[in-house]
Amino acid sequence: MGMNPPFISRRQFLKLAALSLGSLAFRPFWGWGEDLDDSDLIRISTTSVSVHSLPWDESQIKFQRYRDDLVHVYEEVISEHGPTWNPVWYRVWGGYIHSAYTQRVKTRLNPIINDIKDIPRVAEVTVPYTQALRNRGPLGWQPLYRLYYGSMHWVTSLDEGPDGLPWYSLQDELLKINYHVPASYLRILEPEEFSPISPEVPQSRKRIHVSLYQQKLIAYEENRIVLETRVSTGLPRRNLPPGTIPWETPKGQFHIEIKLPSKHMGDGHVTSDPEAYELPGVPWVSFFEPKTGIALHGTYWHSNFGIQMSHGCVNLKNEDAQFLYRWSTPVAEASSKSTNGYGTLVVVE
Repeated sequence: MGMNPPFISRRQFLKLAALSLGSLAFRPFWGWGEDLDDSDLIRISTTSVSVHSLPWDESQIKFQRYRDDLVHVYEEVISEHGPTWNPVWYRVWGGYIHSAYTQRVKTRLNPIINDIKDIPRVAEVTVPYTQALRNRGPLGWQPLYRLYYGSMHWVTSLDEGPDGLPWYSLQDELLKINYHVPASYLRILEPEEFSPISPEVPQSRKRIHVSLYQQKLIAYEENRIVLETRVSTGLPRRNLPPGTIPWETPKGQFHIEIKLPSKHMGDGHVTSDPEAYELPGVPWVSFFEPKTGIALHGTYWHSNFGIQMSHGCVNLKNEDAQFLYRWSTPVAEASSKSTNGYGTLVVVE
């Protein structure tokens, strides 16, 4: 982990903001939507990736792009050189980037909802990323997690931020702490986005099949396929010491037991280090083996579906995780932070 940045007061914060209006170093946190052409944009979602001369991992490496760099895509290329599970490359300035550790992003500013205090609402980040700040009173506003495009968070109130503008207060469901982000960067979800899909089909006729060999998920109503998609399951870990929980996704028959629209996964540290293993706001989470924390869920930190990538969970595209969340049982209400029940069958083979 890196060192935590120093505390900054509100006065220092505003001074920095004023000085940095034209600064590319500071602008990633402020000013989204002012002049950004995001018609085809990716965010680098790992420490660094290589820009190759050709869409081939054995071609010349020309330079590196780094975590949270925003890169314009000129063309999406399906490379004959693969890799077979994910042959998608992006032609960018200077060469080609493999899509594995990138995220397609956009910038969408949103209307601000004022009546949050009465009913907490779940919201989705709609900018490439935003820096959360935690108000520490006399110590000022402290940088905390970076919240990424497509992640989901519980909004508890609308407050004045350090710049005097409306900021939402978010509650971390794992650590029970609050922090703030600019309100226009989050889209409050509507109740219909949680409404059940195919509620007329009995639970006994719905099932989810996960193939570890094929890295594929198929959802069935009887024998009719309603969703088929590539996934990323748990990474193999061999020669583990006794008592260590393996990362492999467990095989067997399970049932969805707990649903959360937003879940903080990771080590549970309070940190501003973007390299730390902290994933606040994992969207559309459906636990089918809650004792060891194994779930179906959306993914904003990679796009490398079709190969093992996770710590045991089944990683999905956000839109596929949302479909399963709404389609499966137990039925989750829009206002429910957690829903428990004996739900849809999940078979992992």
